Amino acid sequence: MSKRYRNERAKIDRTKLYNLTEAIETVKGCASASFDETVDIAVRLGVDPRQADQLPRGTVDLPHGTGSVTRVIAFAEGGQAQEALDAGAVKAGADDLIEEISGGWLEFDAAVALPSLMRQIARLGRILGPRGLMPNPKSGTVGENIAEMVSAFQGGRISFRAYKEGVVHAPVGKASFEQDKLEENVRSFVNALTRARPAAVKGRFIQAVSVSSTMGPGVKVDASAFAAV
Repeated sequence: MSKRYRNERAKIDRTKLYNLTEAIETVKGCASASFDETVDIAVRLGVDPRQADQLPRGTVDLPHGTGSVTRVIAFAEGGQAQEALDAGAVKAGADDLIEEISGGWLEFDAAVALPSLMRQIARLGRILGPRGLMPNPKSGTVGENIAEMVSAFQGGRISFRAYKEGVVHAPVGKASFEQDKLEENVRSFVNALTRARPAAVKGRFIQAVSVSSTMGPGVKVDASAFAAV
């Protein structure tokens, strides 16, 4: 643990549940790295992580984007592959792209796909699945309008999913964002996560929330700061 991290951690009351405004202010105040740190949210859910039907996934269009350039690839063929490239995809293809990824190329942040190619893409599950990059209809990354999906992810759409620990992590902006923009992004994310609540989940869904910057400590947020949790 670095001296800088210890100093920033000392600014935080570890026993306190901050309201959202206080939490974001604290995170911004702790972001003292030489680069524009990403602000992340972590949400612990009231799910049984052993049950696949209790692990939500989906997408959300953050109103103010993430502040980062999203590198999107598209599994598409022919004219639709060209449409994806014209929309800004870093690469587009079918068998050729699958082979490239199988060979170890992973220079992208999101992947979208045509439904007709999902059977071919399935063999990438072991590579893309653990990284949260596998196209899936439930996460809004499989559809016919490939160019629209590419544009959406470049414009601030992010995918989310709960992993085996029952925790969801996501970027919600940069420390340089204005206070109100970060708050709006956080609220949009939590509301989207709430809408993705699986029917099999009983009891309180949002159990705990924290926000942090790339190099900073986590700040616990009072879940009652959000609507519809």
